[in-house]
Amino acid sequence: MKEVIVRGKKKRMIKPTRQIALSFLVVIFIGSLLLTLPIANNGTPARYLDHLFVATSATCVTGLVPYPTVDQYSLFGQIVILCLIQIGGLGFLTFMTLIYVKARKRLSFTSKLVVQEALNVNSLNNLSHFLRNIVIYTFLFEGIGALLLCSQFIPDYGLFKGLYMGVFHSISAFCNAGFDIIGASSLVPYQNNLIINFTICILIIMGGLGFCVWFDIANKIKEGFSFRKSAVRIFKSLELHSKLVLTTTVFLLVSGTVLVYLLEYSNPNTIGGMDGGYKLMGAFFQSTTLRTAGFATIDCAQLTVATKFIMCIYMFIGGSPAGTAGGVKTVTFAVIMITLKSLFKGDDNVNVFKRRIEIDFLKRSLCIFIFSLALVVVGLFCLTITEEQSFIDLCFEAFSGFATVGLTAGLTPSLSDVGKIVIIILMYIGRIGPITMMLSFMRKSQKNTGNMVFPKGEIIIG
Repeated sequence: MKEVIVRGKKKRMIKPTRQIALSFLVVIFIGSLLLTLPIANNGTPARYLDHLFVATSATCVTGLVPYPTVDQYSLFGQIVILCLIQIGGLGFLTFMTLIYVKARKRLSFTSKLVVQEALNVNSLNNLSHFLRNIVIYTFLFEGIGALLLCSQFIPDYGLFKGLYMGVFHSISAFCNAGFDIIGASSLVPYQNNLIINFTICILIIMGGLGFCVWFDIANKIKEGFSFRKSAVRIFKSLELHSKLVLTTTVFLLVSGTVLVYLLEYSNPNTIGGMDGGYKLMGAFFQSTTLRTAGFATIDCAQLTVATKFIMCIYMFIGGSPAGTAGGVKTVTFAVIMITLKSLFKGDDNVNVFKRRIEIDFLKRSLCIFIFSLALVVVGLFCLTITEEQSFIDLCFEAFSGFATVGLTAGLTPSLSDVGKIVIIILMYIGRIGPITMMLSFMRKSQKNTGNMVFPKGEIIIG
């Protein structure tokens, strides 16, 4: 926390990480109050805790709800939820900074640091241009997705409601939120619709890749067309971060599809009753939604125990940094796996794509992974005390909440008040990030031992 002098007085500056954490809290609180209004509800308003749960789920782009959104909330309430999803997906501070830039006001260095931390980017260079491109790309993807979805919803719901359905689900999919206004069955009625399935999947993937990857790919493709480069050469020219994100994402999508397909092939309650091609599409959709989206074209409560267990692992990994997805992130997972490979081979350096990964990145990856896993375990332990449900379903709920996925095995509506509070905390920390949460409220030690070198100590491991 920094101190500055303002007219002879000391003014303490709020840390960027704390500003991020507090901004999400403010948005959640305002959203929960709006959802309590009679105009936002169909009939009798629910309890405030349920509205707080929904506001947290929307702002943290999760998708877990104690009741179907379309049944409880009116058009006004649904629009409030949609706004929370959009703000939560891109970050409240991103919108505020963009408005500030558009007003032709110069950002202070501290403000730039806050936005840099919120977007999880490494550079402050040309920040206003970067923010403007984020908004442009976001609305471009969401607009194209909405048009494709409208082509399917309009014949079923009519012109105006069909347009609204297309816009709502496009924003929800791109922001990896998983909210729908179809009903308790989510997208199960459209499990055989190719356009809806693949449009939702593409929106989820694009939202989960991250802003930096979009811009890097777009720039390299432009250069590739100018110099007539092949697809392989374009890929090789990408930044290391983009290569890691793309390769890890493809690996997770393909392996997830294969595992769900094999594990659920004979399950008549999920994909077992579908035709061959639709089985594969159903498996691919579930693998994609594990990138922290939360939509479902099958009843997750009917999944086998093995599938639920595998899904917990994939949900925990989540999407990629600087995007709309949650989880510990694909790059964190990739760095840890690459490090383990180097240790098994006896290499002193951790190398990938002919680049060396610095020890600081490994430390950060391990810290995120261990802290996140510990948080989920603590949350799961609390749920085992408060809820009388099967252990695998509690695992599914806890991992889904922390990774801001939004899939449920039918447990969310029956959660106790304490259970809902546990999931609210998991969703909140999962969205802002465990490291951001830890740094936000951690006090700096008065003792400075950073430059001191102590004698080596001998310990036994293993």
